[in-house]
Amino acid sequence: VQLQACGGGLVQAGGSLRLSCAVSGSIFSIAYMGWYRQPPGKQRELVADITSRGSTNYADSVKARFTISRDNAKNTLYQQMNSLKPEDTAVYYCNAFDRVIGTVFGQGTLVTVSS
Repeated sequence: VQLQACGGGLVQAGGSLRLSCAVSGSIFSIAYMGWYRQPPGKQRELVADITSRGSTNYADSVKARFTISRDNAKNTLYQQMNSLKPEDTAVYYCNAFDRVIGTVFGQGTLVTVSS
């Protein structure tokens, strides 16, 4: 499984961005996928995840602002981020849990929210 994330950038507070993560390789054993982020000087944290059946889970800090979704036909994971805050500034990582090989992370994409 390989993950390629994109969509980060610089946005003003209150703005929106949509992250995408293209999934390639053997995808049939992926149980769930998600987005993590690592703010400057802090540890990586879970932002949201989604199961193969579409059940979602969000960190309290992003509930009602972020929406995770997946397009199985396009093998792509998305995260719509609205009402962005400066504290959302971080490197965002796409993540997948594969039943055979375990946890996989893609390269990060930087999101910077200016005040």
